[in-house]
Amino acid sequence: MKLNRGGGEHGHHHHHHEALKFSSFFFMPERPREYLVLFTRFSVLTCLIVSVSLVLRTTFLSSSAPEYSSSYGLRFPAVPQKAIALPPTRSAGPITISHVQFCIAGAAETWLDRSQYTSLWWRNTTRGFVWLDKPANIPQNHSDNRFSIPVRVSDSGWTRFRFSSSKAAVRIARVIWDSYRLNLPDVRWFVMGDDDTVFFTENLVKVLSKYDHEQMWYIGGNSESVEQDVMHAYDMAFGGGGFAISRPLAARLANAMDGCLQRYFYFYGSDQRIAACVSEIGVPFTEERGFHQLDIRGDPYGFLAAHPLAPLVSLHHLVYLDPLFPNKNPIDSLQTLMKPYTLDPHRILQQIHCYDRKRQWSISISWGYSIQIYTYFLTAKDLDTPLQTFKTWRSSSDGPFTFNTRPLKPDPCERPVTYFMDGAEDVRDSGTKTWYSVGDKKYGHCGKSEHSRVTKVKRILVTSMKMDPEYWNKAPRRHCCEVMEGGRRKEEEMSIRIRKCRSSEMI
Repeated sequence: MKLNRGGGEHGHHHHHHEALKFSSFFFMPERPREYLVLFTRFSVLTCLIVSVSLVLRTTFLSSSAPEYSSSYGLRFPAVPQKAIALPPTRSAGPITISHVQFCIAGAAETWLDRSQYTSLWWRNTTRGFVWLDKPANIPQNHSDNRFSIPVRVSDSGWTRFRFSSSKAAVRIARVIWDSYRLNLPDVRWFVMGDDDTVFFTENLVKVLSKYDHEQMWYIGGNSESVEQDVMHAYDMAFGGGGFAISRPLAARLANAMDGCLQRYFYFYGSDQRIAACVSEIGVPFTEERGFHQLDIRGDPYGFLAAHPLAPLVSLHHLVYLDPLFPNKNPIDSLQTLMKPYTLDPHRILQQIHCYDRKRQWSISISWGYSIQIYTYFLTAKDLDTPLQTFKTWRSSSDGPFTFNTRPLKPDPCERPVTYFMDGAEDVRDSGTKTWYSVGDKKYGHCGKSEHSRVTKVKRILVTSMKMDPEYWNKAPRRHCCEVMEGGRRKEEEMSIRIRKCRSSEMI
């Protein structure tokens, strides 16, 4: 067969020079050696085309990666490239409450009742939504501010995921996806909680200010009952106490959530599912001691009267616990606690010890809440340790808890005389006065004269300067207090001043 070197059908001399070169590259072989040359040229051209295609695909089509990658028979969702290259939050300056988006999990059936708890802390400046399973029947022509809290219904996509025990846990875990996809501007943190979680937002902001919101953070608290931590996880933020997720982590979590819901269908709670998903991303749990799940039963008094040296961020499960104050219901108790909180947010529930050395009394103050007076000497370590007035959450046992407790002695004379806050006011915008009246905790009658001397004190005045806003940014140290002498102090009154401890002072 004769090769037509013109490259055209008739071989005319007027064809282009390029066509001549192309046809000479693909000449028709006439000898065996020419077959080898032609095969080599085809191979070189094929490799060149494949290489160029791979480069173009890597450069322009990386976002169309397979949805799943496989490892040892397990299927894990591949993270799209767009979820890795995040835009900055474009938010500079100190954090404020407007940088926080709340993601509150609720249910239409219980929202009218639980909204009483949310309304205690939700303000006009609060951003976020309460996420329900369906629209709630809100009364018409209402004037109650709790019904002005923004409510949304969760996206129905959660219904396609299987579960082993709690259907609601699937929806609640996906609230982070519901919230992130709203793409609200200038959000640095997403804070999850339940509709009966009470947040102390000024302290929440103070805690979050310690962390770089452009990094990936997962911050909260675990359970107070060891049995709960063993059953679920120690390195997990329990959802009722609330937890905070920085925006970069929220972006990755929202992207990965559906895959995690498929894999972790056998978990009980929404917080377990989220913790497992965060673990896949590689971010550890950061514990802050002011988030309180309150996985306890009975009277929370002992725990709250010996709060750890950390800002109070949240309280939960109050609907299942005895009221915080005697002769008040849970909502009235919280409203009472909010009065001193609004005056000095960073000091609320902070514990201070002092001694009345003349009368040999040991005194422990939980600011804004309660005072205990013992008729004998107790060390600071003893006063720091909560009285066990409560049981574990699951089995109603005497422990163990994730902190030490001391027993409430059976002898009424060894039990404290307790006082509860019943008044608070500003003093020239830089200080506060709080009053505490004796409250019957039904600890029994003690006939000893020394105990009778304490019970004659019916009201205690506590004065203090407001907590320095920078206090929690420094190495914390418990403040000191002293019983004020002088004046015509009545036997039924006592005055105590809170102050910073002197450098060499010990209690």
